[in-house]
Amino acid sequence: MFNIPGKQAVSITPAAAKQIARLMTRQQSAGLRIGVKKGGCAGMEYTMDYVAAVDPMDETVEQDGARVMIAPMAQMFLFGTEIDYETSLLESGFKFRNPNVVDACGCGESVKFRE
Repeated sequence: MFNIPGKQAVSITPAAAKQIARLMTRQQSAGLRIGVKKGGCAGMEYTMDYVAAVDPMDETVEQDGARVMIAPMAQMFLFGTEIDYETSLLESGFKFRNPNVVDACGCGESVKFRE
């Protein structure tokens, strides 16, 4: 929908691809669908859901056994995003490095996008 020929909508780091592939196997899913919804103190939140089948309306990115689908309404907000998976002593989880974000709440759970 918002793609540029020869460029994927989002990029996935090797660490994120490994974790997504692991989750897909564990949940016996076709992949993870990422999106955005209204919420949080900054206005929008990322969503991630397991999916049983690929929706032809989703933008699909596949890498190293991982499959990420981007919901149609989220494509314009997520284009150019790098998805990473980080582990530290206190927490582990997916991190979205999104060039379209202009502000985020202090805890990092919600973001505000460029208008």
